[in-house]
Amino acid sequence: MVVGDVTTGTDVLVIGAGPAGYVAAIRAGQLDLDVTLVERDAYGGTCLNHGCIPSKALISATNVAHEASHAEEMGIHANPAIDLSGMMNWKDGVVDQLTGGVEKLCKANQVNLLEGTARFDGENTVRVSHDGEGQGSETLEFEDAIIATGSRPIEIPGFEYGDEPVLDSRQALALESVPESLVIVGAGYIGMELAGVFAKLGTDVTVLEMLEDALPGYDDDLSRPVRKRAESLGVDFEFGYTAAEWHDIEDGDGIRVVADPVAEPATDGGELETADAESLELDAEKVLVAVGRKPVSDTLDLEAAGIETDERGFIPTDDRARTNREHVFAVGDVAGEPMLAHKGSMEGQVAAEVIAGEPSAIDYQAMPAAVFTEPEIGTVGLTEDEASEQGFEPLVGEFPLRASGRALTMNESDGFVRIVADEEAGFILGAQIVAPEASELIAELGLAIELGATLEDIARTVHTHPTLSESVMEAAENALGQAIHTLNR
Repeated sequence: MVVGDVTTGTDVLVIGAGPAGYVAAIRAGQLDLDVTLVERDAYGGTCLNHGCIPSKALISATNVAHEASHAEEMGIHANPAIDLSGMMNWKDGVVDQLTGGVEKLCKANQVNLLEGTARFDGENTVRVSHDGEGQGSETLEFEDAIIATGSRPIEIPGFEYGDEPVLDSRQALALESVPESLVIVGAGYIGMELAGVFAKLGTDVTVLEMLEDALPGYDDDLSRPVRKRAESLGVDFEFGYTAAEWHDIEDGDGIRVVADPVAEPATDGGELETADAESLELDAEKVLVAVGRKPVSDTLDLEAAGIETDERGFIPTDDRARTNREHVFAVGDVAGEPMLAHKGSMEGQVAAEVIAGEPSAIDYQAMPAAVFTEPEIGTVGLTEDEASEQGFEPLVGEFPLRASGRALTMNESDGFVRIVADEEAGFILGAQIVAPEASELIAELGLAIELGATLEDIARTVHTHPTLSESVMEAAENALGQAIHTLNR
């Protein structure tokens, strides 16, 4: 495309080349639409470059080192040396391979790639500004547009990411040296995953969380094994506190993070009461803020196209990813919770197919989620309580990992597989897994929900022995009162 003060046209404009955007662009290209994909940073978006992929690479690498150094029960005695520079180079190589692959796939599917920042200039036009002196800008006219600009880390007052000791997740994944000590603000999935990484690198980690437990939003029986494993790695937790400020330590190295106790609601329902606990002071070399993410919608001049957002900046959409403007779609993080890369990819495919006139729609019924802690957590569909609230008579089956031969041979016996089904028809409604490779195991239950499979279908499907996946079969058998390797309910 020509760079300069010119106007060009395209059938489909995709803004943002993360997992939602590049998938939408490729799918639109497969459907013989003329597609232009605009990206201002790096192909693959936050997920491939600064989030999902680099974090999982470091999780895998630090797991190897930790397992090797803690395998005395297996008769293995080792003390591996960690070369952080080498580890980061390997991680970067994985990222480069994947992001390069995205660019090649886009080009192979005739997607026009355009680097720059897009802002709406009208109902069917955007202005794309190019970085660099003298690069200028250009106007793009489109028939349909797909917004896939993703999300960014939330800042909290007093902890701006421009300050050297204050890190967001992207900066934490690119450190050149291992910090001796680290305060992590937020015990959500990002905070907990990175707590494990740094603890295994030898960092003294303290996690600060305003709520009462780690992984808020997950039931206690799911989060408890993760919290206990983190504690066994030396991670300290301070619950019921919010980060208030930080300052350099006088006559010393590092910083001091001041945390205030969370105020409690007044008994009469009025204003918040001051909590009884005293403020905490936590000394550390760095502080990582991981309190969530917010949509990147403020850079788009959405008002120029008449596109509406909610009070949090998310762009509301229907089951075909359409915004309030029929020809503009929003997919991925910018379209709202849950902020999951695979959710965004699915939405991107649907948006492209709808634009091409295909009978496609979004279905979140079998949307899995995973936390890549130790052990992992995988969920899909409904919990027992949610099933009851929706009018089902839930039938629950559970299989503990301590009864799994494969789990014991891996020295990983913490966790379980739980299946929730409709008692009358036997249809699978949901599942919760705490186990090694839970992110992989949950796929079978997602497929079961998608296909309308029953407990009988899973229980009668022969699973390879010895594997972790047998636990899924045993959980289904347990719900039916037929489990062999655990006591039936």
